[in-house]
Amino acid sequence: MKNDNTINLIASPAEMSQIGEQAGAYKATKNQFYSFLSAISSGAFIALAFVFYATTQVNSGDVPWGISKLIGGIVFSIGVIMVVVCGCELFTSSTMTTVARVAKRITTLQMLRNWLVVYVGNFVGALTIVTLIWFAGQTMAADGQWGLVILKTAQHKIHHSWLQAFCLGILCNIMVCLAVWLAYAGKSLTDKAFIMILPIALFVSSGFEHSVANMFMIPMGMLTAHFSPAEFWQSVALTPAQFADLDFYHFIVKNLIPVTLGNIVGGGVCVALMQWYTNKPSHH
Repeated sequence: MKNDNTINLIASPAEMSQIGEQAGAYKATKNQFYSFLSAISSGAFIALAFVFYATTQVNSGDVPWGISKLIGGIVFSIGVIMVVVCGCELFTSSTMTTVARVAKRITTLQMLRNWLVVYVGNFVGALTIVTLIWFAGQTMAADGQWGLVILKTAQHKIHHSWLQAFCLGILCNIMVCLAVWLAYAGKSLTDKAFIMILPIALFVSSGFEHSVANMFMIPMGMLTAHFSPAEFWQSVALTPAQFADLDFYHFIVKNLIPVTLGNIVGGGVCVALMQWYTNKPSHH
């Protein structure tokens, strides 16, 4: 017998599927102007989390690779925690509106419209932080080493094969959407925040690809590569030519398109539909 005090401290898997379905229906049917504004906040939160990540990776050469990535992953989790706790809309978790669609709570058009609105809003939020960080002179932090982390991280992201980028996108959003889905079980702020830390740290530390995070990281790398002053290049002892491949073609075609498609499969199918179908109350 459960003690009365422990009842309903967490949602059951069946209740979580209902929460997921209701969340999807709400997102896709509400006024999409508010979804757009909400998505701007989300894009900014994820971008700020990547700023935090980059800071932890500066001069981390003396630390074992796995440990430095773990630290980066853990600090990045604050981005998704802020998104969930503030009720903002993030494209990668909005892919889970697929459950509301298969439950016939929304139409395909409503689902796709919400995805597009949130995607564009996330992009605006991410680019807002790119602009602020650029004009704040952050790339010169730690004698330019902060900017070098951005350059190297962004350059690494544009050199996956299309299939690699697609698969890394699937893997990433399995973890992001699991983090959000697990948070459905929590009833307190602590529950929700704590349960999301390690799934997010797993995807970041493993180098999986998140479309919205890349909306910050790669444009930040492009700005740094093409517009940094001479003293930046002197301080990092490199040349702009070494990062000339940080361009729109590599950003959009080699990274953003395959990663976005992978994110849709990872979140919309592998997590949302699988969890919803296997746990919906009619099966129990």
